[in-house]
Amino acid sequence: MIVTVFRSRLNPEHQTEYMEWASRMGVLAKEIPGYVSHKGFTAQDGERVTIVEFETQEGMRAWATHPEHVAAKKLGRSRFFSEYSVKVCHLQRDSVFSGASHSA
Repeated sequence: MIVTVFRSRLNPEHQTEYMEWASRMGVLAKEIPGYVSHKGFTAQDGERVTIVEFETQEGMRAWATHPEHVAAKKLGRSRFFSEYSVKVCHLQRDSVFSGASHSA
């Protein structure tokens, strides 16, 4: 599995336009073969973090080079973000806890 961690800060004056593009990108990402999930979070200090998962390197690469995503990334650099970082990681271990209740 390939996990991308995208950390960013929005330019406030472009937040509405960014949200429209982000919504469209979420729809498109789900159409890419190998897509697993994506979820975004915003910290109290305004930093945003989006975590995107693809089963394969090929799926992640297809997403990275999708023409509409390429256009969105260009807008991100020129308009939407004051700063960002991208980390692409290969999953080394996966552990899941379901939180099942236990009787006392």
